[in-house]
Amino acid sequence: MSNGNHKNHNHAETEHTSPILNVRDLSVCFDKKEEILKNISFSVNDGDFLAIVGPNGAGKTVLFRALMDFIPYDGEIKWRAGVKIGYVPQKLMEKAELPLTVKEFFTLKSKNLFFEDKQIVNSIVHELKSVNLDTNILDRQLVNLSRGQLQRVLISWAILGHPQILLFDEPTAGIDIAGEESVYNMLHKLQDERGITIIMISHDLNVVYRYANNVLCLNKERLCYGAPEQALTSEQIKQLYGESAFYHHLH
Repeated sequence: MSNGNHKNHNHAETEHTSPILNVRDLSVCFDKKEEILKNISFSVNDGDFLAIVGPNGAGKTVLFRALMDFIPYDGEIKWRAGVKIGYVPQKLMEKAELPLTVKEFFTLKSKNLFFEDKQIVNSIVHELKSVNLDTNILDRQLVNLSRGQLQRVLISWAILGHPQILLFDEPTAGIDIAGEESVYNMLHKLQDERGITIIMISHDLNVVYRYANNVLCLNKERLCYGAPEQALTSEQIKQLYGESAFYHHLH
């Protein structure tokens, strides 16, 4: 990746003064056993790009599942009233298990999404173009798409309907370096043009320093929270990933 810094420190102009998301003392425990998350608190404002980092098993994806109310939890998750949320998973099952065309996949977005509706078709075409995909991809099978193409389809699917906030679970996992650059530049462009708020799980600290204006360090508990330059100290990174992984995560 290049060394350019694409952070958007200027939050979107908005009449709202309260956070778009406020999380207080969030804990998740499966089967009354070990806590997966313990007393996590943070907030997200309009236009923020919050990166969530931590080792495998830290509870990052579990946090996303709690934010979307997919699992039971203790504590408080308070979204701003009426907020629309888009979600891009790390992967969409195994592609072979989902024998759909891109067009058929879009019809899953809503019971009322029919391709006879010209307005909906125009919206889908618009979102595909916003992620640099041509409309001929609509007739292609998901199983025949490259990893980068599939990720773009997932992003365009997530932004259909213009959500105010997007949740991304490692959006470039399995994509080559050039593809990573393209995806992150695209996210930055969407954020600039639409004022979208982004919460992203990432394993790449270079990406965090370059794009995020806030970072949440997670290893079942909140280990740090704030601007990456202040929160991600060398000692904090060693605590998160261990001494042996320190060099890898900074290079």
